[in-house]
Amino acid sequence: MDLEAVRTFTAVVDAGQFQKAAADLSLTQQAVSKRIAALERDLGVRLFTRAPRGAEPTIDARAFLPHARELLRAAERAAASVRPGSRPLRVDVINSRGAAAGLMRGFHRTHPDTDLDVLMLLDIDTALAAIDSGTIDASFRAVAAPGRPLPEDIARLRAGDEPLDLLTGPAHALAGAASLTPADLAGHRIWMPGIVPGSEWGAYYDDLAARFGLTIEATGPNFGSDALLDTIADTPALATFMGAHTRLIWPAGHGLRRIPVTGPTPVYPHSLLWHRDNPHPALAALRAHLAATAPAHDAPGTWAPAWATAR
Repeated sequence: MDLEAVRTFTAVVDAGQFQKAAADLSLTQQAVSKRIAALERDLGVRLFTRAPRGAEPTIDARAFLPHARELLRAAERAAASVRPGSRPLRVDVINSRGAAAGLMRGFHRTHPDTDLDVLMLLDIDTALAAIDSGTIDASFRAVAAPGRPLPEDIARLRAGDEPLDLLTGPAHALAGAASLTPADLAGHRIWMPGIVPGSEWGAYYDDLAARFGLTIEATGPNFGSDALLDTIADTPALATFMGAHTRLIWPAGHGLRRIPVTGPTPVYPHSLLWHRDNPHPALAALRAHLAATAPAHDAPGTWAPAWATAR
């Protein structure tokens, strides 16, 4: 059904005259008449009769009128669902407890009137496809894997580097340390279940292990952070890496130790990715917020893979 013809029909009903409806719609009276005639052919009924005071709706027109108004409201809702600024800003983060989620919480505190949809996609290829298709507006990532530059239409903003902590149980050999260097970790088993081969975080930990001679194991199923904390608390031979900005809560009886790693400090480089043609006004506000408030990156005394820090 031609929505412009439906819009013209409601305008004639409201105006009571073809001439006034034409003026309201910035059309000629002939154009209004043609639209009404076309709608009458589509519906197979007559919609108006001529009366001394103008156009009088027929009984069929009165029956059609509430449905016509609902069609126009539905069309407006459909357009608003994709109109920049009229729909929530959709942002992908790797997990709900990590630094990227924290950055989004900070943005929400300073922009409480901005509607947000925060979701979690698995890997960068999925995220890039979603950005390209418009399914999401932006994604927090470490950037593409080594040797795979970002597509030209994808823009990137470094959103800050997150230091890594070593998390151990109370009986671990390193549990009493106030801080540790990467060299101190050599020979100790670091358990990171859930690392996906080919993902940007998989590439990051592969390079970290190679650079400092670390033993990083990704064996076993990933049952989530609670199961990971239970295992680390109960297994003196295992430790794990955890982002310094990652929010964790564990039972008091676990006695877990969260130990900073320095000299150098391995940092996970977070970036915001988005399509260069995305016009959503809240996306510009998010970029400005990150540029003004995100933690510093590439600071002296830190380490990140060269591929992750390349512009």
